[in-house]
Amino acid sequence: MGKIILITGASSGMGREAAILLAIGGYTVYAGARRMDRMEDLSEHGISPVEMDVSEGSDNERAVRRIIDAEGRIDVLINNAGFGLYGTVEDIPLEDARYQFEVNLFGLAHLTQLVLPHMRAQGAGRIVNTSSMGGRIFTPFGAWYHATKHALEGWSDCLRIETAPFNIQVVLIQPGLIQTEFGDVVGGSLQKYYADSAYKAGLDRLFAMASDPKAASRGTDAEVLARVFVEAATAARPRRRYVKGATARPLMFIRKWFGDGIYESVLRRTFG
Repeated sequence: MGKIILITGASSGMGREAAILLAIGGYTVYAGARRMDRMEDLSEHGISPVEMDVSEGSDNERAVRRIIDAEGRIDVLINNAGFGLYGTVEDIPLEDARYQFEVNLFGLAHLTQLVLPHMRAQGAGRIVNTSSMGGRIFTPFGAWYHATKHALEGWSDCLRIETAPFNIQVVLIQPGLIQTEFGDVVGGSLQKYYADSAYKAGLDRLFAMASDPKAASRGTDAEVLARVFVEAATAARPRRRYVKGATARPLMFIRKWFGDGIYESVLRRTFG
């Protein structure tokens, strides 16, 4: 029986590419995102677009109910929806920080809670969570984004142990720099908190990095990550973690083996 897969954050980037590759591979794919206009052409690949905002509980409930009613099961949930909130800890309102957690952690947690009873009943399932190299390292002005990804790492590890007796596997994907809209998103959020910030000097350097076409081109192509998603979702014996993408392994290696002091010196050289 072909796997029934729900992937969120599928309107662009690696989520979209992963949905297409999974459909080409013969899997039944439901692609969720807020922007339906970005997913209309996915039906050409046999993919079913689902309008959903993971931070809205009713959207999650409606999506899961639709799939169960149509297919009778959900074999794989790929929690890929998320965004990066960038700015200084002092400047970002806590309301915005809470929304970052709502999307990057609590939204996917709610969606996971909805599918787990079905996976337990069918005796198998897999949860694939998109973390980041940012779940193991940190960069200036990304405190709330990194906080969500660090939290997701621990949350996923606990979930893996809890669900193992029910033959439900939990996998983390830790992308590095990817050629997506992330630079635009980072720049947009920084602009929101920039005008009166006492940290303008550092923010200016990050603006320059986020908007530099050369920096964007050094990111890994989204399709490369999409192939990792396919392996994580379909391999008989998946790894617990998949690390892929520009700078991910070097930065994670430096922090793990050389310590925070050396790692922070690298950041100071990079960001000034």
